[in-house]
Parts: sequence; structure tokens; C-alpha cells
Amino acid sequence: MAEVVGSSPIGSTMIYNQPMALVDPKETIQSKEVQELVKFFNETLGFCPNSVLTMQRKPGLAEAFVNLNKAVMKNDSEITSEFKRLIAFVSSNATGCRYCQAHTIRAAERYGSSKERMLEIWNFEESAHFSEREKSALAFAIAASKVPQAVTPNLEQNLKIHWSDDEIVEIMGVVALFGYLNRWNDVMATPLENDAALSAKELLASWDRGRH
Repeated sequence: MAEVVGSSPIGSTMIYNQPMALVDPKETIQSKEVQELVKFFNETLGFCPNSVLTMQRKPGLAEAFVNLNKAVMKNDSEITSEFKRLIAFVSSNATGCRYCQAHTIRAAERYGSSKERMLEIWNFEESAHFSEREKSALAFAIAASKVPQAVTPNLEQNLKIHWSDDEIVEIMGVVALFGYLNRWNDVMATPLENDAALSAKELLASWDRGRH
């Protein structure tokens, strides 16, 4: 696992600029189970995201979500933590979720992504900073994220040339996880945290905050 720089206590995240959220996040986590689980986000982001602070109004939902997130995003194969965040980024870009774009690019940097890869993720198909193997996964993720889904036989064939069935399940797990998050955060207008906003402004030339 790549080295992660910095962390902050659970619940310490600040809101960049208070939007009109559908439901406001709760500032404290009452459930001890959820408190323990969200320490995961101190590694990935350096703070507990406001999406989870909103979900924890229903502690069982927050607990199930964090466990799913940990299962999908853990690094126990050749798909690195950094590359999973870039898959999540292109998926979130395809759906237009600005909140998740900010989070995924911040996490990609924390897991060691280069500035060249982050700046060229918009045009990965033409970039020398991505392998053909990675390009097949990113193209698939974009198509799989659309509604209705747009995965073609050619995309499937190219994916299966480069990735095993187990790895394809991992890739699709990331797409599906962020399909949930993209819908949740875009509809809820989840307030974007200071650190996530700063990362997006620094690392994404064409990014705007949207409703967040």
C-alpha cells in the first residue's frame, strides 16, 4: 500500500462554504461501531466525509456503507489503491458528481498518483502516462457509469484481454460503489469539505463545485 500523508480526527472536517443541503450532516457520530469504522477515511482522505456524517443519521446505513467501501477499495490485488481512485474519478466524472470528483482525486494523490496522471486523466486515451491495460479499465468504467449503461461488446472484449474475471469484479465494484455515492451526493447536495475543495482546485483544471 502506498504511503498516505497526513490525517485529521473524525468529525474535524470543516465545510468549505455552506450549501443548501437537502439534509445537513450531523457533526458528531454517536454509534461506536460507526466511529471505529470511519477511521478508514482518515487514511484515504484525512477526514470523515460529510456524506457519511449524513448517512449516520441511520447508523445501520452508515455502518453497512463503510464496510462496503472498505471491501471494494482495499488493495489486495494488482489493482492499486491509486488506480481504484482514478477509476472512481472517471466514473464520477461520467455522472457529473463534483463532490465525488473532488474526493477521488484527493485520494488518488494521497495514494501516490503523479501530477501527470491526474492532469491527463481527462484525456487518458491519448496519454502516455496510462498503460493500455489501464485505458481498457477506464473506458469500461465510463461506459458502465452512464444511464443507460453503454458498455459495448468491444469494450468488454478489450477489458477481458487485459484483466482477469476476479479483477473485472473489482473494477465493477468500484463503478457500482460510486454509482451509489454519485447519486447520494448529487441529490443530497452534500456540503463539500475544505480539504476536498482545495485538492480539486489544485489538481483539476476544469473542476467546479456544482451544488456543493
